[in-house]
Amino acid sequence: MKTIRIATQGTPHDYQESLLPIVIKHLGYKINWVAPSKADLFILGPFIDHTQKKFSWWPKPLRPVATSISNSISKLTTSRQYQPLKLFHTQENVRHDFIDADYSISFDLGVQSNNHFRLPYWMEMIDWSHEGIQGNINPRYGELLALKNLTSPLGDRYLKRGGSCALLSSHLREPRASLFRALEKVIPIEGFGAHFNKEIKNHHSSGFLKKDILDRFSFNLCPENGLYPGYYTEKIPEAFNSGCLPITWADENISTDFNTKALINMHSLASQGYEAISELLLDKKIIGAYANEALLSNQPYIDPFKQFLSERLKDLVS
Repeated sequence: MKTIRIATQGTPHDYQESLLPIVIKHLGYKINWVAPSKADLFILGPFIDHTQKKFSWWPKPLRPVATSISNSISKLTTSRQYQPLKLFHTQENVRHDFIDADYSISFDLGVQSNNHFRLPYWMEMIDWSHEGIQGNINPRYGELLALKNLTSPLGDRYLKRGGSCALLSSHLREPRASLFRALEKVIPIEGFGAHFNKEIKNHHSSGFLKKDILDRFSFNLCPENGLYPGYYTEKIPEAFNSGCLPITWADENISTDFNTKALINMHSLASQGYEAISELLLDKKIIGAYANEALLSNQPYIDPFKQFLSERLKDLVS
């Protein structure tokens, strides 16, 4: 078995148990987690602790911040005789070129580069055991998502749960506040999470599993945190996996990943102040039609991701 030395910076605290390291092990490598100066592969995440302006790279006057981040990363590896392969991997809504790296993995659609691989975060929450990948977890939801559920029609479970909606959230910043208010005028909606229970410090200490909450509701208000082509997280698949009809807020390119007939996207209703949601939710014929739709029209596969990693890693170790 070949050994690969990997270092990380700016990645989530549980990154070593996430899908990418698991796939690397599946490819036949043993991983030694080391300091950046000793790494063959240096994985960079979106949480680089450099300045408070680390995500303020969009305006031109703040571009030096990104440069400064890149420089700080370079200093960590200058003590070695050769440079490690640098891979930027983000599960957050930041762009694939946020950090200068050899390769990148992100949500972004339409990237014209062979050095980028699109892996939306919801795919990291899938049960890939049928493709030999085991060990990835989905702790906040409580279980991995079953492709059988996502590729099958939703069914009528949501129609038998009383017609109420759940929102799991740590904040009620826009557009969530307006979406919440629009829905509560039409159907019962209940909030869970740190915003609604001040005793909860963060989502890691909520004391509940998302699947246990969602199993009781007809609808799940699950808006994305921001709009960008390709930025679609685990929220919609988790709702669907639980038998809820997802009510989201995402850009129109969401059809790349999901069947738009299997969810309600309130983004298109914004110009009318979301008033049209009333007609939609209260029309039994319209709302009942969602039962016949699957979230995924085509079954996804993890093999392309395996191949991407395999080709990049083969020259790192002898």
